[in-house]
Amino acid sequence: MPHTNTVFGDVLKLVPWSEFDKLVKNHGSDELVRSFTTKRQFLALLYGQLSGACSLRDIQTSMTSHQGRLYHAGGFAPARSTFADANRSRSPEVFSGLFIHMLAMTTRGLRRKLGDAVRLIDSTSLHLAGVGTNWARFSTDVCGAKAHVIYDPDLGCPIYHMITEANVNDITAAKAMPIEAGATYVFDLGYYDYSWWAALDDACCRIVTRFKKNTSLHSSKSMPVEAAEGILSDSIGFLPGRQAKNRRNPMQGAVREIVVTMETGGTLRILSNDLDAPAKEIADLYKRRWQIELFFRVMKQTLKITHFIGRSENAVRIQIAVALIAFLLLRMLNRMSQDKQTLLEPTRLVRTNLMHRKDFTRLKLLHKPPPLDSRQIVLNWGST
Repeated sequence: MPHTNTVFGDVLKLVPWSEFDKLVKNHGSDELVRSFTTKRQFLALLYGQLSGACSLRDIQTSMTSHQGRLYHAGGFAPARSTFADANRSRSPEVFSGLFIHMLAMTTRGLRRKLGDAVRLIDSTSLHLAGVGTNWARFSTDVCGAKAHVIYDPDLGCPIYHMITEANVNDITAAKAMPIEAGATYVFDLGYYDYSWWAALDDACCRIVTRFKKNTSLHSSKSMPVEAAEGILSDSIGFLPGRQAKNRRNPMQGAVREIVVTMETGGTLRILSNDLDAPAKEIADLYKRRWQIELFFRVMKQTLKITHFIGRSENAVRIQIAVALIAFLLLRMLNRMSQDKQTLLEPTRLVRTNLMHRKDFTRLKLLHKPPPLDSRQIVLNWGST
């Protein structure tokens, strides 16, 4: 009988291990390490993500029960203290570097097909509690972190992430992010900063955001409104000349205000430095910002990044990087499936069959009951 790998073993074949070994060597992550290597740490963290484990004890118990099958994949059930020490002390750069490499590897073909790149920017809060959270203390009683993300809606995955304490302002993190010349940046009011907008404008980037209530355009000129649903007005003008009484606004160029109706019945004032594109195009770009919110929901509810098995700064950074790697792996599995599925469906299938000896490309068949023929329908009807 031919040998069949477990689903977990087949998933691990998608990881570029040669690049992982280079990162481990470059960062000296395995120096003075006896048995619980960085690879074994990564396998345990990835196993926890894909299995839905919420604690060190869950991972240890589950991996111990499958130790025979994990052996062939190079996995090893770690002692909790050893696992915790590795998460607290080892460099997260190995895992974030692997994510960046896998991102380039999985999206290389798609990037050549794209025209203007769209970048959605936002952050999500991560609650932390317990021992080791002092690095992220927000107030006397509350500790927390923030994940700042640049998301590409065309690729369907994040292309940049940064972890900070929860009290770091969104715009402070955004100013440290790389600017991609010519890209379209879509963001919300947390990034309302004229100097940062000016830096984007100088890099020939298109800006799509919304106005604050107390910001009005000066010397505005109304433009013809297109015959598009939801567009109320379109005008071009200038932002206030001063950021404060003694500070000149660096965003001196003309900007555009497009007022649209929302599904709730209210109105939304959209700001852009693109003076030529159709108003409907600008409005649709801002509407795409919702996709990064959906990504955060997947990361929190499906991949469980709200349940941290370690709460030190290193441990949080490592777990988020591994969660992003798991996200890429699940997307790769989803692409290999012939059925069009949401990411939640392959995630559930992988989680249910993780240590079973099955071909993961056929997991899509497991959640569909076989069609009933006419004889079965008659028998079922007669038994009711």
